[in-house]
Amino acid sequence: MIRHVVLFRFKPGIDWNDPRAVEAEQSTAKVGSEVPGLHTWRCGRNVSTRAVAYDFYAEGVLDDIPAVDRYLTHPFHQRSAELWREIADWVVVDVEA
Repeated sequence: MIRHVVLFRFKPGIDWNDPRAVEAEQSTAKVGSEVPGLHTWRCGRNVSTRAVAYDFYAEGVLDDIPAVDRYLTHPFHQRSAELWREIADWVVVDVEA
């Protein structure tokens, strides 16, 4: 099993008052039901005010690296990623669960 974790940080001038941020959040919340192969899917806004904190988190568990690759290329995932690309940068880690 692979745990796929993504942390998003808004680009300067973007916050949760921006409708694009809300749209990206809502799309990401649907990834778990729209993209096959995910055993679990979690996401949410950060509640920490620390300077090192990111703004949003998404995490999914998949069978293996080929399943991660299928997830990454799924059209719904691609659309969600495109929404984030406009407003945020992110980091990713894939670890054996």
